[in-house]
Amino acid sequence: MGSRAGQKIKLTSVDELLCVPDFTGARDLPVDNIRPFKNHPFKVIDDEKMEELIDSIRVNGVLTPVIVRPVQGGIYEMISGHRRLYAAEKAGLKKIPAIVREVSNDEAVIMMVDSNCQREELLPSEKAFAYKMRYEAMRRQGKRNDRTSSLIGTRSRADEQLAKDVGESRNQIQRLMRLTELIPELLNLVDEKKIALYTGVELSFLPKEPQLWIHSYMKEKGFLQAADIAALRRGEDMDDLTKNKVYKFLDSLQVLSDRKTSSKLSIPGRILDKYFPMTMNSKDREKVILALLEKWKREQETQ
Repeated sequence: MGSRAGQKIKLTSVDELLCVPDFTGARDLPVDNIRPFKNHPFKVIDDEKMEELIDSIRVNGVLTPVIVRPVQGGIYEMISGHRRLYAAEKAGLKKIPAIVREVSNDEAVIMMVDSNCQREELLPSEKAFAYKMRYEAMRRQGKRNDRTSSLIGTRSRADEQLAKDVGESRNQIQRLMRLTELIPELLNLVDEKKIALYTGVELSFLPKEPQLWIHSYMKEKGFLQAADIAALRRGEDMDDLTKNKVYKFLDSLQVLSDRKTSSKLSIPGRILDKYFPMTMNSKDREKVILALLEKWKREQETQ
C-alpha cells in the first residue's frame, strides 16, 4: 500500500549510517546494563537531529550496534554509541545490539574518541577534551612501549600522531587542548562562537579567578579579542592581579581602541594563525610581516 499524501517518510538516520562495524559477535544487551564512558567529552543533546534518530529507531530499530566493554557483574561501559543508546531509551527499547570488546582503559579511550570524532559539527569543547583524553592515552601507551624514551620525545610523537590521526594540524591540536583550561562559562562562549578560538586560547593561560572576572567584564561591557587578553597578560603581574585591576586595564584598552582611526588595517588573529606557530609572539610575527612587506616594496620598485 502506498504512503498517504503528506505522510513523513522515515529515513535511516545519519547516525545509523556512519561507522558501521563488523556485525560478527553482536548481541542484544539490556540498556540498563550499559553505563556511559567515564568523562565522556561528547554531548548528547535533545535537538532536531536527535528527534530524527529517535523516530528512525522507533521504525527501524538500532541498525548499527553500539560498542561496549565489560566492566563487572554484567555491567558494560559504552565506547561508541552514546547517542544511539539515549535514542533507544527514548524510543522505549529495553535492549540494544552491542559488540563487546575486551580492551584496556587507554585502548577504550582511543576507540571512543576515534568513533565519535567522525561525527560532523563537533563543538570546540568536545574536540578539546576528546583530543586531550586521546593524547594522554597515547602518551601512556608510548611510555609503556618504550621505557628508554624521554618525556619530551614521547610528547612529540603523541602530538604528531594525534594530528595525523584526526586530520588537524599539530598547532590546532595544541590550541584546542588549551581550551580544557577554561572555566565552563568561557568555554561555552567559544562553543557559541561569541568569542574566537584564539581568544579562548589566550584566556586559558590565565588563572581561574581572573577568568571569572573577565567573564563578568564581558557580560557587562562586551566581548574581547585575543589581543586584549594578550595585552593584559603582558601588562599585568598575574600574581598580583585583582578584579579592579582587570577592569581598569581592559577599560584603558577600550579607550585606546576608540581613538584609533578607522583606516587602520587589521588582520584577524585566526587568519594569521594559519601562517604562524602558536608559540610565536606578536612582536616576532610583526617582524616577519614587516620583512615580507619590505621585500614586496623592493620588488614593486624594480618593476
